[in-house]
Amino acid sequence: MNASFYLQNRAELQARLETGAMYIVSSGEAPRRTNDEYYPFFADRNFVYLTGIEQSGADLMGFGISHTPSNNTKTPGDTLFIPPADLMWERWNGTRVKADEAKDISGIENIRHHADFDRMLDHYLNSGNYTAVYLPLFKYTADEPDNRSYKLAKYIQDRFPHIQIKDLMPHIKSLRLIKKPCEIEAMRKAEIITGKGITAMMKAAKPGITERELRAEFYYALMMNGAAEPAFPPIISAGTNNFCIHYHGHGGTAQDGEMILNDVGASVNNIMTDVSRGWPVNGIFNKKQRALYQAAYDTSEHLFSIIKPGMPMGDVDKIIREVCFEHLKDIGLCKTWQDIGTYMWHGGAHHVGFDVHDVVAINATTPLAPGMVFCVDVGIYVEEWGIGFRLEDNCLVTETGCENLSKNIPRCIDEIEAIMKK
Repeated sequence: MNASFYLQNRAELQARLETGAMYIVSSGEAPRRTNDEYYPFFADRNFVYLTGIEQSGADLMGFGISHTPSNNTKTPGDTLFIPPADLMWERWNGTRVKADEAKDISGIENIRHHADFDRMLDHYLNSGNYTAVYLPLFKYTADEPDNRSYKLAKYIQDRFPHIQIKDLMPHIKSLRLIKKPCEIEAMRKAEIITGKGITAMMKAAKPGITERELRAEFYYALMMNGAAEPAFPPIISAGTNNFCIHYHGHGGTAQDGEMILNDVGASVNNIMTDVSRGWPVNGIFNKKQRALYQAAYDTSEHLFSIIKPGMPMGDVDKIIREVCFEHLKDIGLCKTWQDIGTYMWHGGAHHVGFDVHDVVAINATTPLAPGMVFCVDVGIYVEEWGIGFRLEDNCLVTETGCENLSKNIPRCIDEIEAIMKK
């Protein structure tokens, strides 16, 4: 990504805001882990989407592009507030982004130290030129502590009751729904790295290997191919651990006759992939494993043959379940439609991008459009057979249909068995 990407994202956001509106997006802070130890910092994805900056304690302040102040003064431009240089702090914690670097990355001309933020905010809100402040107000669960956006909302409500607080998230979600060419290019590169990690695990697999050893193979392949870290905590499991959908224990050992499940991804320029594969630890699918995996593969192939612009988003998950049901019925597992929930435990499609479960404006009736990227995820879990896995690929909607971005990562039975023989 270069500065033009972030400039365009901010321009598109500003064009959505009404006269007299301003917005604030914060990068966040690393939470404390224990005593004086903090978790590694992970910048807010909306902040990164708009600036490209991954510096803790930073704020972006912007204004509606259509705003015309009542006193005919010029509308302020974007302002980025960053922490000042601090040699002692940086000696212990690493270099902070400097103004020139931030300008080059983000394309923002006005870079200020964070000490100026409160003064400038008060100045604008007292000016009479603004009636609303947009903040990204999102909590995954209601009991989460307030982040900076919620604290700013309370500050503004207490001191400037005439200012309306509005949620920025609907606008951000709409922008993030359609990926730009540079995002898709970054994802293609991330798919290659993800494939190297998955292939490394397939080649290393053998009866008696531990989940930790497989995880080490994945991490090593990613880091040797340019990815500093996985896109998300990798899910790598074997045997009965495959029946925990978001398993992160990595304490098991793969036994002969079991299947290994992985749900992993790499990240390039903050664009993430999310790919799942399942394979037998001994390298040869037995009869039941083969039947179930072929059902998942045929279901996935059918979806990639019919996905196209205009299809309702909800149809992707619906058709995955319908097609897989027919295959499981042929195998003899499903007798009626009500049985499908016994073997398919989760949805089959979520968008991917700056987040692995991307924050986008989507619902079941939203028509697919070129530039959308989401997962086609076929998960089958048959506890009585001790077999659980999923086949998950990243689907790019094109002008005429779709493209499987992860198609080159071994995914059919013959490809997997051939890789594991090497």
